[in-house]
Amino acid sequence: MDSTARTRELNDAFRKTFIGGCVKMTVGVSTLDAEDKLAILTKVQSFDAFDRNIDPYCEHDFVKVAHEGTTYFGKIDYYAPDLQHGSDDPADASKTARVLTVMRADEY
Repeated sequence: MDSTARTRELNDAFRKTFIGGCVKMTVGVSTLDAEDKLAILTKVQSFDAFDRNIDPYCEHDFVKVAHEGTTYFGKIDYYAPDLQHGSDDPADASKTARVLTVMRADEY
C-alpha cells in the first residue's frame, strides 16, 4: 500500500470513530447545545463525499458538512507524537498524532 492510501486509511478510521487521535472544537462549535454538537460530529464521522475540490491530495483529511443552514469543516492535521512538530510520516501511525479540528466555515 502506498503512503497516500495508508494515510487515507488512517484518516478514515480516525474520523469515523474518533479513536486514534484528538478531536478539538472551535468556540463556534463548542458553544452550541449538545444536540447540535452531536449532529455535527455525526455528520463529520459519516462524511464520504470526497472529491478533488476538498480532497486534492486524496488523504481524506478535510470534510465539509452543513447543519441548520451553517457550513462546518473538519480538518485533520498531522503532528509528531510530542505534538510539538509536524509528523515526518502521516502514513506511519507510530510517528503521527492526528488532531481533528471541527469548526464553523467562517472560523477557518
